[in-house]
Amino acid sequence: MRVGITLPQFREDADAAFEVARLAEAAGLDGVFVFDHLWPIGRPDRPALHMLPLLGALAVETQRVVLGSLVARIGLFPDAVLVNALHTAARMAGQGRFVAGLGVGDRLSQAENEAFGVPFAPAAERIASLVTCCRELRAAGVPVWVGGRSTAVQEVAVAEADALNLWQAPVEEVAARRGAALTWAGQVRPSDDLPTLLQGLRDAGATWAVCAPVDTPWPEAVDRIAAAAAV
Repeated sequence: MRVGITLPQFREDADAAFEVARLAEAAGLDGVFVFDHLWPIGRPDRPALHMLPLLGALAVETQRVVLGSLVARIGLFPDAVLVNALHTAARMAGQGRFVAGLGVGDRLSQAENEAFGVPFAPAAERIASLVTCCRELRAAGVPVWVGGRSTAVQEVAVAEADALNLWQAPVEEVAARRGAALTWAGQVRPSDDLPTLLQGLRDAGATWAVCAPVDTPWPEAVDRIAAAAAV
């Protein structure tokens, strides 16, 4: 199982994200991942570095780690714009260094669309766009994860993507899933038994675990995740 980390992007500048990405690469982690939010969920007063330019910059700032969107949200851009932007980021990163994570958004992210005047389409339209984007990205040679836990989204993951990404899912839920390659992502706190979590995800069949540190200084978080991955 490969192990990655999310980056500090809810701030005004990208210096911390670049530094953590370089630390992660030096520590032997397999990937760095970027959220697609216009502000931290529930905090419209706080800034957020946008996913697409940050991924492009990371392609230059790193050499080895896989870069990925966790997850790019259908509907913030027209489908063709999103597909071409992610394909461009993949080309910048180089062969084998990019994963396009896609999702359809939910009630927690709807307010971001509305605040910027971007329509939040009905679920059926977002699912149809998800299928289109999966097909076009994979046809261009870009690996795709589909993130979500609804039945409709998981059916798309099985039929149209390279893996289903389960956010914050218990190990037991990962182990019970059938029909798609599985990746996991979720928050990790200092009180978590990280080696046990990662071993459980390995045993459950996850091919990736992407850790989003909470309440931990970033350099310490990188070292802790790398140490747990090596157990």
